[in-house]
Amino acid sequence: MRNASGNGFDSSDSFAVSGAAEGTARLHDIPPSITPSHGDDSHLLSRIASPADVKALAPNELAELCREIRATLLAYGHRHGGHIGSNLGMVEATVALHRVFDSPRDRIVFDVSHQSYVHKMLTGRAGAYMDPNRFGEVTGFTNPDESEHDQFVLGHTGTSISLACGLAKTRDMEGPGSGIGNVVAVIGDGSLSSGVAFEGLNNAAEQGGNLIIVFNDNEMSIAGDFGGMYGPLARLRASGGTAQPNLFNAFGLDYRYVESGNDVAALVSAFEEVRGIDHPVVVHIHTLKGAGYDGAGHVAGASSASVGNVHEPDPAVSDTGVRPTSNVLHSEPWHSDHCNLSNHEPHEGQCEASHWQNPDSAIGKADNPRKHYGKMAMAALEPRFADEPGLVVISPATPGSNGITHEFRERAGSHYVDTGITESHAVAYAAGIARAGGTPVVATTASFFQRAYDQFFQEMSLNRSRVTVLDFLGGVSASDNTHSGAYDVAMFANIPGVTMLAPTSADEYLADLAWATAPSGATHAPDGPVVIRVPGEPLLSAERDPGLLPLTGGRFAAHPRPAARSHGDARSHGDDGYRMLDWRVNQAGSAVALIGLGNAYPLAEQTAAALYADHGITATVIDPRQCSSLDCATLESLRDGHALVVTLEDGQREGGWGEKVTAYYANHHVPECGAAGHDRNPRVLNFGANKEFTDRVPLDVLDERYGLTVHQVVESVTRCF
Repeated sequence: MRNASGNGFDSSDSFAVSGAAEGTARLHDIPPSITPSHGDDSHLLSRIASPADVKALAPNELAELCREIRATLLAYGHRHGGHIGSNLGMVEATVALHRVFDSPRDRIVFDVSHQSYVHKMLTGRAGAYMDPNRFGEVTGFTNPDESEHDQFVLGHTGTSISLACGLAKTRDMEGPGSGIGNVVAVIGDGSLSSGVAFEGLNNAAEQGGNLIIVFNDNEMSIAGDFGGMYGPLARLRASGGTAQPNLFNAFGLDYRYVESGNDVAALVSAFEEVRGIDHPVVVHIHTLKGAGYDGAGHVAGASSASVGNVHEPDPAVSDTGVRPTSNVLHSEPWHSDHCNLSNHEPHEGQCEASHWQNPDSAIGKADNPRKHYGKMAMAALEPRFADEPGLVVISPATPGSNGITHEFRERAGSHYVDTGITESHAVAYAAGIARAGGTPVVATTASFFQRAYDQFFQEMSLNRSRVTVLDFLGGVSASDNTHSGAYDVAMFANIPGVTMLAPTSADEYLADLAWATAPSGATHAPDGPVVIRVPGEPLLSAERDPGLLPLTGGRFAAHPRPAARSHGDARSHGDDGYRMLDWRVNQAGSAVALIGLGNAYPLAEQTAAALYADHGITATVIDPRQCSSLDCATLESLRDGHALVVTLEDGQREGGWGEKVTAYYANHHVPECGAAGHDRNPRVLNFGANKEFTDRVPLDVLDERYGLTVHQVVESVTRCF
């Protein structure tokens, strides 16, 4: 029913590739001659069951192991998809880490941990990347439930240094009995821009003791690297690590630089030098994101003139499968080759498309909801830039995930700002823009916005800042346990002063965006922050197939059906009777009222159709359109003729929106009976997600678990009569 992808950066990062890109997006098949086969002892990777096996290899076998891992990653990307680019860049570093350090006694903490695939291969899970029948055995991130070599479940960014500080603190307090040796934090792939990373660096320098921070510098984030620290980092690279200012030295940290971050021997030497060190040190390694993509649709290491499975070696490719590239030294700020995320063929270097690779089976499919509605929002905002100098779109990294294409960013110029992986800063920054009279729009994923919770309360809401938030990927999904959007309504809709809208059509989505971003001082503009929950898969599917809305076919009334209100109702935010916060009654009925919020609205229409077809019940069907306040007039109107009110929501039930409806009737109990002698206090049933973390559980299983299916809602309704 909702977002179905369960692997990778988050559940909708299985980005669809446009049909126009299909011809260029597909890499050539990985020839069997360079792809390790599970259980084939002729391949080194098949014989790696633990880090001890890496240590047992002869020095001259390490490069071959790296080559096999790289080929496995490329083949895995074809069949399954994933964060292939970041892992290709980390092959040599991860092999060197497990060659030198003794995991799990030596604790290795991968920041974000989307770059931990190689680590998983070397810690007994290689089969999950080589055997298609086992692809589902591992998550896209570290997870202690999978292995003792994984320290934390991590899918968000910037925390590895802080976590490592905590591990090292306990080790130093408890002494040899702690069972902890070296503590290694691996950070990079854009994570260093995160504020918590700087907090960790600050603490590490003062705490002292053994702490090794491996900074993986691949010259980009998920899109580009933006921020004042990247110029000094570029100068460090250019100078071989000698340039000043050195931000790590400025924190009081020791510092080492390794230019050849894809040279396994150089990395082994560097890590051996810092193993057992008695103070914090940063090992800055310069790697190549996507190392192994040759940029021409072939596996690096195989000649483009290859025929069949016979491949002549390319002398320009290293013995681990890394091809030299001219795409490494882009000038700052970062402007790449217009590779939109998953819309173009991945290649080495600063290539946004290499961050997440779609499996071949996804190529040519239509845009997913994030890209579809994201592009729609940007297309609506762009024509306003010329006349509204204060209108600014802010993305705390991950723009391509949400349909903010490279072409849009280039055209937008200063009207678009990528703050890096800095959600807290992005929201506070937006509040500052709003205070100055500008019109900020902050766009990112629901689970990432959790990182800015304090700024939503303080800088945004308490200050009544006119900030518009585009909340992508909200709702129940089959995502991993670090990227679920099921908690966004419980978060946003309970912040005082926030208006949270849940549009159920593209037209209403654009109308909500126009209202939320109305210039300061415009008639009927909102007087505070507005969160727009970007429609998800059920609504996009219904737009593509109106039959999924059997009552209306998606043809909603332009305005809600007004209920009687007192003159001057503060909830009125428009003229001509249009009220942004009023609920819409799309079908008037009796006995039962079905209120479906946002992505759950199609379920309300489908349930109503089934109730009529199977039981002769004509239910009232309501689209609440928002979840930050109750339409009390509509709720009062349901007292007459409705014995049951059902709320359906695509998110956590406890602390969510539906419980507010239950509380309303409980707190506004009326003693009198209606004209026909019936009780005027309807019973309320709430349907939504349990308060739990779910990890890659298929969406149909979750829908069944939560009762979010037509047959279950119908059964619950009929049981009440």
